[in-house]
Amino acid sequence: MFKKYDIIVVGAGHAGCEAAASAANLGSSVLLITMNMATIAQMSCNPAMGGVAKGQIVREIDAMGGYSGIVSDKSTIQFRMLNKSKGPAMWSPRTQNDRMRFAEEWRLMLEQTPNVDFWQDTVNELLVKGDRVAGVKTSLGISIEADAVVLTNGTFLNGLIHIGEKRFGGGRTAEKSATGLTEQLNELGFTSGRMKTGTPPRVDGRSLDYSLMEEQWGDDNPGKFSFTDVEVPQQQKCCWITYTNLDVHETLKEGFEKSPMFTGRIKGLGPRYCPSIEDKINRFADRDRHQIFVEPEGLHTVEIYVNGFSTSLPEDIQYKALTKIPGFEKVKMFRPGYAIEYDFFPPTQLGLTLETKLIKNLFFAGQINGTTGYEEAASQGFIAGINAHQKINDLHELIMKRSESYIGVLIDDLVTKGTEEPYRMFTSRAEHRLLLRQDNADIRLTPIGHQLGLVNDKRLEKVNRKIENSDTIIKYLKSTSIEPSLINNLLEELGTSALTQNFKLFQLVTRPQVSLNDLRKVSAGLNDLLMQFDIETVEQAEIKAKYESYFEKELEIVGKMKKMEDQEINPNFDYSGMVSLSKEAREKLKKIKPRTLGQASRISGVSPSDISVIMVHLK
Repeated sequence: MFKKYDIIVVGAGHAGCEAAASAANLGSSVLLITMNMATIAQMSCNPAMGGVAKGQIVREIDAMGGYSGIVSDKSTIQFRMLNKSKGPAMWSPRTQNDRMRFAEEWRLMLEQTPNVDFWQDTVNELLVKGDRVAGVKTSLGISIEADAVVLTNGTFLNGLIHIGEKRFGGGRTAEKSATGLTEQLNELGFTSGRMKTGTPPRVDGRSLDYSLMEEQWGDDNPGKFSFTDVEVPQQQKCCWITYTNLDVHETLKEGFEKSPMFTGRIKGLGPRYCPSIEDKINRFADRDRHQIFVEPEGLHTVEIYVNGFSTSLPEDIQYKALTKIPGFEKVKMFRPGYAIEYDFFPPTQLGLTLETKLIKNLFFAGQINGTTGYEEAASQGFIAGINAHQKINDLHELIMKRSESYIGVLIDDLVTKGTEEPYRMFTSRAEHRLLLRQDNADIRLTPIGHQLGLVNDKRLEKVNRKIENSDTIIKYLKSTSIEPSLINNLLEELGTSALTQNFKLFQLVTRPQVSLNDLRKVSAGLNDLLMQFDIETVEQAEIKAKYESYFEKELEIVGKMKKMEDQEINPNFDYSGMVSLSKEAREKLKKIKPRTLGQASRISGVSPSDISVIMVHLK
């Protein structure tokens, strides 16, 4: 019935979809197996993509030829660039999305991708021959062979849903959990653990009083994620903000004795940075209110996502507490919030390609690795799909560096340091975040996507033009002066010191108060030049000009670190005989098997003196 596939992807969430697309677009025959064809790319939690650091990841996926940015743009109902009041390293794009359209667009794009086949079934066993994966076996008893397998099981591995004192198996509301794989992987020598996540109740938007809430509109001139020419819907929807209060908190406390989180029924660790409402009340007892974001689930549906009210309390307590939130007095609830526990596999069992160390050609991506968030999952799936294709075709593996992408930071953190709680990306995790901005993701990564074969010549030419055109603007700014009489009035209006002599435009744009749009008002030549280029090119030139000296310093640091990052270590290097290493270092190094000296230096428990010892042995 089934041919042998190059790659089988198990799970069709964000990680699975990107894995299937990247592998197929590179030329591999791919079978995407999902428990339910109707929930491909389902937004299980909030209907939004991007945000702080996460938006950078979506743009990075897009720059290399992935689909997440295009799908997000096609289904957006509101776009906001977050943190515009801060420096460009902090600017983060975010979209509110139409949940149904998002899933539909993903499915349509996958169906239009050559080499992708689909099968609705549950995988409960891997076919393993020696130390290599050979395919999968499904709940229907069907064995399907493949050269590589990518597991992207999300929250479905032995998933257990909690609502108050009730608990039942499930990977998502109204969907069954997956069994068998964890047990088999444990028998093969893998270590597993339990994690927890949660979701808030969904409510009927027609029952809310929005006059009691604060409006939150998107940007006046909305941008988009994708660097392609994808068309973005013009209609945007409003979101709203409201707050809990002490009455809400006291009502919620009535259910604490039945809370699975407080009674110990939930064993898994939840996300530190996205706690449940009961956890927030317990941990921040001194706060008398918490922010609630009221987010529409789509352009036409009345369903509302109550962001900030994730909970696993009994459904009657959830409803009673909701009615005491301003604007929710007459709320009708569609379904209650819940917590879900699921199995994950500590990612230190993986290499930097996301291939497992124990079983060759077996890759893990997404929440199975202990991460949380659509974007984190999608980026792992994208890289796992690429490396699965590269591995079975004896091609060079793709390992993203920390200095070139947030994706590189994410994977290096997981594989090198591991995680004991759901891992979420933040800008603070990237030591080179000034270089890893959302605006230059195409410049950083499109050449990589082109070299792989995921990005066509036209896109690469567009990136090269952006670089050339922004450099043209910089060159003009550095070579053109302006007289004090032409600009001093403007400088005074902007609150910055006046000129006493002619000044280069470049020196002026480095002032925090002065922008290129300000300067073009008093320099006809600059205005004529900027009129030739698009907004992204002009923005790129301005960022380059304002932060040139900072970029140079950051690149120097990267250059110094490069020696350690380029110093490769044989994965089979024998640390046991190196008595000069501390015992902890020997144990950690044998477990992680770092690929480079730089990666070894980031392993917890490996000291600078241990690195010096390794350097001597390598020399």
